[in-house]
Amino acid sequence: MPSKPKVYFFYQNVQISLSNRSGLKKFIESVFRHERKSLASINYIFVSDKALLEINKQFLNHDFYTDIITFDLSEAEDIIAEIYISIDRVRDNAKALGISFKSEIHRVIFHGALHLCGFGDKTKGEKAEMREKEDFYLLKYFK
Repeated sequence: MPSKPKVYFFYQNVQISLSNRSGLKKFIESVFRHERKSLASINYIFVSDKALLEINKQFLNHDFYTDIITFDLSEAEDIIAEIYISIDRVRDNAKALGISFKSEIHRVIFHGALHLCGFGDKTKGEKAEMREKEDFYLLKYFK
């Protein structure tokens, strides 16, 4: 009997083309298994800069653009979460970094999952560890 899906993608007034969505969803589930975390469900919601700015102001009292906001809604050990990703910001960041949108969107998707697995990005050390993990999963996914 196939297991119930745990990863969902939603698009709020944005157009984005993610190839092999079912494979990507399975891979995200494998990230949680690899990090020894139990995933119940995760919703990725792809939005505009404007929409994410409103969420940032309303829920975090931050008045600035960001590429991702992760909400851990878990009440127990099994992770339940919503991750909002600004397609505009990811596109701009990819251009500024001189990398493909495809690479940057996957990095941000994995970044959100890693936050839920307990990885932070506030200190220099945390940022270095987060980048190392992102790179690890990007290489593994695109191999």
